[in-house]
Amino acid sequence: MTGPFPNHPDFTGYNEPVRMECDIYDLVIEGEVPREISGSWYRSVPDPQYPPMLGYDTFLSGDGMVSLFRFEDGHVDFKMRYVMTERLLDTRAARRSLHGRYRNPFTDDPSVRGHRRGAANTTPVWHGGRLLALKEDSRAMEIDPVTLETRGEFDYGGKLRSQTMTAHPRWDPETGELYFFGYEASGLATRDVAVCKADADGQLVREEWFKGPYCALMHDFAVTKEHIVLPFMPITADLKRIEAGGPHWIWEPERESCIGIMPRDGSVEDIRWFRRPSCSVFHFMNAFTDGNKVVVDACYSKVNPFPFITEESKLPYDPRELEGALTRWTFDLSKPGETFDEDRVGPGGDMPRVADRYLMKEHEIAYYAIVDPTLGPLYVHGPVGAGFNTLVRIEPGNGRTTTFTMGPTHAFSEPIHIASKLPGHEGYLALVVDDHERYLSEAVLLEAERIDKGPIARIKLPMRLRPQVHGNWVAA
Repeated sequence: MTGPFPNHPDFTGYNEPVRMECDIYDLVIEGEVPREISGSWYRSVPDPQYPPMLGYDTFLSGDGMVSLFRFEDGHVDFKMRYVMTERLLDTRAARRSLHGRYRNPFTDDPSVRGHRRGAANTTPVWHGGRLLALKEDSRAMEIDPVTLETRGEFDYGGKLRSQTMTAHPRWDPETGELYFFGYEASGLATRDVAVCKADADGQLVREEWFKGPYCALMHDFAVTKEHIVLPFMPITADLKRIEAGGPHWIWEPERESCIGIMPRDGSVEDIRWFRRPSCSVFHFMNAFTDGNKVVVDACYSKVNPFPFITEESKLPYDPRELEGALTRWTFDLSKPGETFDEDRVGPGGDMPRVADRYLMKEHEIAYYAIVDPTLGPLYVHGPVGAGFNTLVRIEPGNGRTTTFTMGPTHAFSEPIHIASKLPGHEGYLALVVDDHERYLSEAVLLEAERIDKGPIARIKLPMRLRPQVHGNWVAA
């Protein structure tokens, strides 16, 4: 039989695994979903099928679960399925977890040594007529976009040499191209990074490798119409430590952060390096090129935000040290040197989003989530700790903000933006909101320009969903 999960914040409360696949036809809706909204909202969630083999493993290591809200003619259906990775198939056959520490194959059960252990649990991405489930330590898994059944590992027809693919590809809505990278491209703790591009038809047309300054957790990157921005923050891996059964990642605040910028149509040999004292950026809001300047809006924090990484680094963890801010980095390529300008744009937060029309170009409006401690008790919600309780709409040019919250017992995940066909309409935002008092989840639909007016529709679910990582909207 399956035993209980650990009595740990990563596995209790709203983080308790759901372990459920389901289909719900015609969800109950309070309010009205505009009929112009037609398409699919895909979400990725780490949701472990079995308790960790070694007694604990981070939230981020859970088996990949893809869910789907399908919008059609004012109705919404829901579907949720596990991604049938080799890792999950192995554990189901054994009816127990066979994997040890997070991203450390040397701690796995001998029966699965050498097997693929990617969980495909971070981001669903639509490109070239395919739905891909991504996690940055492995290649993509292809998913049927209608049934959510798993089709298998996707490596661009055998053309992709990198062993890994980022969970944050960057799509150019004008050309249809998808830019992505893989770090640890040649194996565990290697400095090899592969910079890649797929054309609008989903064919791999570029893969170029270089060695980074150190092996870093490169969760996200930024792309403009003219440049690619590659960040190295000092959350680092070391092969000897991993082989000895230690943690994959530790935080090394004594190291500097390095940011490489290369011409989008150039070569990795053209990378120019910029440096600053250590910091942490997991997500970039957007980036654009303005003449000789590359401008990047980043969800900045002074230190690593993940408690499990700080603990495994044998450092004290204090969330007050994050000193987060939405920060604008400006790199002037016309000037010599390795420094760049930094300006605070908005309050600290994460899970940023801009409308597709702004991707890789200057954005007038953006959205992201923050934690407002004045709203009441903070709830553990996801892998970092306190859950987001406030959605922010920001105009970066003037700093003007409006906010939305559901109240003191609610937390939520990353928003998505849905474009409108109506002239002058800013579009819509959708996000899953979790009620920590009633233990129920719902999808909330807002008008993007008027989030402070509250939901135009609340799409009810008859159960609790585990907090997601990322999601994306695919128009019909």
